[in-house]
Amino acid sequence: MSLRFAFMFVVPEADPSLHRGLVSTPLAEMITIAVPDYAQACRTAVALADEGCVAIELCGGFGHRGVAMVTEAVAGRAQIGVVRFDHHPVLGRSGDADA
Repeated sequence: MSLRFAFMFVVPEADPSLHRGLVSTPLAEMITIAVPDYAQACRTAVALADEGCVAIELCGGFGHRGVAMVTEAVAGRAQIGVVRFDHHPVLGRSGDADA
């Protein structure tokens, strides 16, 4: 069985059931998935842990609160990593502005 991990990013109006991709290699599978907000990110992170993801990396659009919310949601079932921007260049702000 290959290692399974995910990269989650925040994009307004994203639908994680539609805006999702998979890259498979002989040793690992990486799921990329877009979510519209922190609440959906928490639900999606739990689902990813249920799917066997051992690690979930969050994009720079997640502020400190968003990271804490996702970490609490998965309750140790997956490791949470972070790409960090104080002011995300695509979103034009921190995701914490909406939390």
